Amino acid sequence: MKKILVYLLWALPALGIAQELNAPNGAFNLQFSLADGTPTYELSLNGTTIIKPSTLGFELKDTEPLLTGFSIVDTKTSSFDASWNPVWGENKTIRNHYNELLVQLKQDKTQRLLNIRFRLFNDGLGFRYEFPEQDKLTYFVIKEEATQFAMAGDHKAFWIAGDYDTQEYDYTTSKLSEIEGLMQQAVTPNASQTPIGKAAVQTALMLKSDDGVYINVHEAALVDYACMHLELDSKNLIFKSHLTPDARGDKGHMQAPRTTPWRTVIASKNAGDILLSNITLNLNEPTAIEDTSWIKPVKYIGVWWEMITGKSSWAYTDIPSVQLGVTDYSKLKPNGKHAANTKNVKKYIDFAAKHGFGQVLIEGWNEGWEDWFGKSKDYVFDFLTPYPDFDVEGLKTYAKEKGVKLMMHHETSGSVRNYERHMDKAYQFMVDNNYNAVKSGYVGDILPRGEHHYGQWMINHYLYAVKKAATYGIMVNAHEAVRPTGLSRTYPNLIGNESARGTEYESFGGNNPDHTTILPFTRLIGGPMDYTPGIFEPDVSQYNPNNNSWVNTTIARQLALYVTMYSPLQMAADLPETYEKHLDAFQFIKDVALDWDQSLVLEAEPGDFVTYARKEKGSNNWFIGRTNDEIPRISSIKFNFLDKGKDYIATVYRDDNDAHYKKNPKAYKIEKYRVNSSSKINIPCAAGGGYAISVMEVTQPNALKGLKRL
Repeated sequence: MKKILVYLLWALPALGIAQELNAPNGAFNLQFSLADGTPTYELSLNGTTIIKPSTLGFELKDTEPLLTGFSIVDTKTSSFDASWNPVWGENKTIRNHYNELLVQLKQDKTQRLLNIRFRLFNDGLGFRYEFPEQDKLTYFVIKEEATQFAMAGDHKAFWIAGDYDTQEYDYTTSKLSEIEGLMQQAVTPNASQTPIGKAAVQTALMLKSDDGVYINVHEAALVDYACMHLELDSKNLIFKSHLTPDARGDKGHMQAPRTTPWRTVIASKNAGDILLSNITLNLNEPTAIEDTSWIKPVKYIGVWWEMITGKSSWAYTDIPSVQLGVTDYSKLKPNGKHAANTKNVKKYIDFAAKHGFGQVLIEGWNEGWEDWFGKSKDYVFDFLTPYPDFDVEGLKTYAKEKGVKLMMHHETSGSVRNYERHMDKAYQFMVDNNYNAVKSGYVGDILPRGEHHYGQWMINHYLYAVKKAATYGIMVNAHEAVRPTGLSRTYPNLIGNESARGTEYESFGGNNPDHTTILPFTRLIGGPMDYTPGIFEPDVSQYNPNNNSWVNTTIARQLALYVTMYSPLQMAADLPETYEKHLDAFQFIKDVALDWDQSLVLEAEPGDFVTYARKEKGSNNWFIGRTNDEIPRISSIKFNFLDKGKDYIATVYRDDNDAHYKKNPKAYKIEKYRVNSSSKINIPCAAGGGYAISVMEVTQPNALKGLKRL
């Protein structure tokens, strides 16, 4: 009898009996099984189904698919529990605690091997495919990944259209069953967009079930692989992975041994838990950079908003068809609107030095801007040659004397091979001229032609640029690149990304008022965003009479974004002369920290509001931010996160009682209170408004004199 029992236990995996895995705290349960030879998983949270039985596998090019006909060779379980300290981040210490199930499969007919590794955390699931070294499968091409995410209901979804080249869309909120019908109006193609069509959406996808479960689907550690979209079967409410193709339509060129990125599912009954999850970071490898002392969070200003609004220009001259290396710019008539001129840049350096900003971003400093946009050219910029009115050496010296660094700008115009040819010289140019951070851009169609921003070829380029920059001691802020998947853990010099619809669109017609209440649940799940907040003049026509755009926000909410839109790289995006008119409100931007010991979510509902509290790294000061949608609300928060027995000064920057993002956006009030861990406050939030609070530890008792206690 004993021998029979041992045999049965050994034979269970081969028979395809379900394998079970629980999270360390028991909240999540994963079931893996072979359903008629097809790998299948399902996920539940405290007995509630999150993912219904969903199949796994691949369609391969010119050979049999890896979809069915499998048997289980072996299964292995393990546990891991350790903590690590990020170079910068939302928390000083991150715990990486999971239980793991490795399922080793063999396709009986072909004898090909495929492993699937599941990691179950207390806040969700990560899983990936692994192709071990083997005789039967070495070189292969992916036709499509066939991962399913079968939804348990017709959830509310916060989504943007699937697109191979951009995430710069406003979010649509709808039921899953409504996505296909709404797709046409959600897509507004331009030169840099390649929408997928059908009912495909992008990750990170945020969902909410009718019974109040919040669910987030994304990916982690996207390396040497195509970006994943989710294509919805509207009838059955099943998402299937849809990889970005290359120029030939292939989805991935692989060589075993290889692993894929992790697919992630985060879920909770509490919306704030989604925001605080570290699954994406934990599924990435530890830092690959041995000495990280040169990687520093930075607050910066720049000439960018002048050009985005149309007040100024990137180009030195208005003469079209200027060919780099052919025309002598010094003989051309300047247009008088070029922002990156020495005199103007010195003004920004002075402002940065006066108010404690570390860097000044200068775009449009180099030759070629007259004839680049929308042109399919392999050679536009050399990233070395300045316009005649931009004194590289003089500004290097001037900035250094003021204790400020200049931030480099590299616009590739999508000509990626050209950028890679010039990269070493461009980075060395930065080192020689006291630049240690670069904002790179990938506007336009990718060259070589037919490649997409989110295809495997470009994914490899983005990481190549980050690795190369690290060898020169340079931090990277990549715009128009693929949305982050936690790679900043491994390469912390990737200090920022755009990869979503940011503040610039406020000058292109405006973002929806709920936009910044959704982004923390979607785009920011993978990593920080260079959202470029801090706009104090909402009427863009004040800068450019020909631009009637309106920034859909109050000033108070602009302050809040420095807390709610996490980034170690934060820009004060408006013009110095505008800040000079509101120095009392500008004080919060000067005070707010960039790096944190601890982050808390005090209130959250995607599409409605988000309230964060964050403790400054290395101090007892806290900063609170609240972003609100178009519906006025009262925010009620407690200060119970403060140290007991200590007094603090809370400076509240809030919407005035008659504030409104359209009617009265500049109406704000600044109030000071004495607070401790027992304090609480109710703050009105205007339509499109919010608030920011600095909570400073009291070091001198006299500072509390005359302050009302909350």
